[in-house]
Order: sequence, then structure tokens, then C-alpha cells
Amino acid sequence: MNIMLINYKQMTRIATSLLINGGNFSRKYATTIADYKITWVRPEKVSYLSSEKSGDQGLEIDVKSSDFGKIYNELPELKNASDIVKKMFTLQFLPRKETINVRRDKILELVQRHKLDRNSPEATSKLKLLYFHFSVAIMTNDIYQLQEYLTEYPKNMKMKVQLLETIAKRKKMLKFLRQCDYRRFEWILEKLNLVYKPVPELPHQITRKDSLRRLTEKHCNELVQEKLDIYKKELKKLQKDFYMEKAEKLAFIREEEIACGLQPSVSEEDIAYAKQKAREYQK
Repeated sequence: MNIMLINYKQMTRIATSLLINGGNFSRKYATTIADYKITWVRPEKVSYLSSEKSGDQGLEIDVKSSDFGKIYNELPELKNASDIVKKMFTLQFLPRKETINVRRDKILELVQRHKLDRNSPEATSKLKLLYFHFSVAIMTNDIYQLQEYLTEYPKNMKMKVQLLETIAKRKKMLKFLRQCDYRRFEWILEKLNLVYKPVPELPHQITRKDSLRRLTEKHCNELVQEKLDIYKKELKKLQKDFYMEKAEKLAFIREEEIACGLQPSVSEEDIAYAKQKAREYQK
């Protein structure tokens, strides 16, 4: 009889819920964006040629079309040549690759310690951090020339993929350099005028074990800091007696050296300084 009564009550609740909620077995929650009354606007697509995508803020690299190529820059024969011959060896009449090489060398000069700094011990070390400098600088030059090329030929999909791969590879190197040597990471960002935006961390599940571990670590750090503060106070109290004893011993050493006819190794200024420190800690 009790079971039948319980079933009857449950069926009554279900029937009432159906009548109230309009045929739904559960409460009516918002199921579409319109139900929330939120106006959603699609964000603007970031162009692969923009500085926001690559992080390059621009470098003041002065490469003129009237400059000589890399291999012709220091030729002694060009010094006495005519203007027409000199003009034929400028970047204006050389292949585009020569302009890229000249710009790359000028970008490399920003991170080099000297002109031939490519095989230094740091470049061949375990982490190869200096090699990262050259790699980031060379990839920065590649990104600039690919952006210039794609501005003129935007339908070249092969170059577009190469540009995006170079940006991702440089970002990966900067991430590793940021973890290993943060000061050098900041230095290379300043030299090459770059902006690094780290990838946001993925959300992780909050667990009791991790929370207890963090609370335990925080409590242990507080205990250690408390003991260090107590120890510092004890040392500060002992400094008064220490400087008083130091002044007495320095005066004794000076008197003994003068009595033995030796040049004193302790000056009166040292004794006066020790007495002054003792008076400061008495206050």
C-alpha cells in the first residue's frame, strides 16, 4: 500500500511539471544565444601581415638601393671605377637576394658581440643560447622579407605558409629562451624591437590534492620566514656587543704594534667606525 502511494505521488509531480513547464520534463533553461539577450559581434580577423600577428614593431635598418652588394662592398677596384660601373654593382641592379643578405647582416650586428661572433663558446654550449640569438635574428629578417613579398603578391599560398611557420618557430625559440635565461630574453626583445605574447595556459581541474599541496607549501614558507625574522632580530641584538668587542680588540692590536715598533695595520678611523656602529645599536 505504501509503495502504491509513493508511486501515485511521483506521477502527480510529473503531471504537474508537464503542465507548468509546457511539455518539458525539466526546467526550461536558455538554449540559444538569443535567450541570453547578448549581442555577439564576431571579432575582426587578424591579418597574417600585421605586427599584432608576428610581434615585429619595426627595425630602423637603413638599406638603400645605392648601397653596394655584400661581396662588392670592399673591392679596391670599385674605388677608382667610373660612376656607371659602380652603379652596376649596387643593390638596384643586383638580384633581390643581395638586398636580403645585406639586411640580414645588419640585423645580425644588433646581437653580435663582434664581427665574427658565430663560433664562440656560448654558441657551442649545451643550451646554445647565443645560437638562438642568430636564429631569432635570421628569422626576423626572413619574416620582414616575406611580409614585403606577400604585400606585393598576396595570392602566393606557399610563401604565406612559410611566413606563418617562421613566426611560429621564432615564437617557440623565444619561449624556450624565456624559460632558460630571462635577462637575455629581454635583451634580444629590446635589440630586435619585438613583442612576445605567451600562449595562455590551458584551464586545469581544481583538485583537493593540489589545493592541499599549495596550502602546505604556503604554510611552510611562512614558518621559514618567521624563523628567519626571529634569527635576524637575535643577530641584531648581538651586533652591539660585537662592535664594542671589535673596537677594544682593534685598539689593543694597534697599541701592541706601536709598542713593538711596527707600522700599525689598524688605523684610528677603523676603531672610531667600530665605536660609532656600537653607539648606533645602543639606541
